[in-house]
Amino acid sequence: MRLWSVHPKYLDPQGLVALWREALLAQAVISGRTRGYRRHPQLARFLATPAPRKTIAIYLRLVHEEATRRGYRFDGTKIGRGGQVELMQVTRGQLDYEWAHLRKKLAGRSPEWLVDLPALVSPEPHPLFRVVAGDVADWEVIAG
Repeated sequence: MRLWSVHPKYLDPQGLVALWREALLAQAVISGRTRGYRRHPQLARFLATPAPRKTIAIYLRLVHEEATRRGYRFDGTKIGRGGQVELMQVTRGQLDYEWAHLRKKLAGRSPEWLVDLPALVSPEPHPLFRVVAGDVADWEVIAG
């Protein structure tokens, strides 16, 4: 499960579909509708918010907006009730780690998509996140 901190606009089609499915799974876990993945490290930051269900719903809505912008037809009725939530924090180190991880995945899976990505040093975060100083998050599983 990868709940990206980078803006979903950077994801290739396969990545965006995977994010949608994985965020729906995260929503089910947070809502107690499934027993699997309850201790998955990617969920830690959502569970640490004052309103985890609302927060994952807002995360999903923003992924849905990107999918709609691209002409995809993700089923928005699957998104739980959102509401007003505070922006979550993501450290610069975490965002940079994810950016490098995404670029590596794209190099193998969708090199044509990678070519079209802007040559950014630091990408925009998913709109639910506010960037703060810091290293890679403690919950991140560093890929070798």
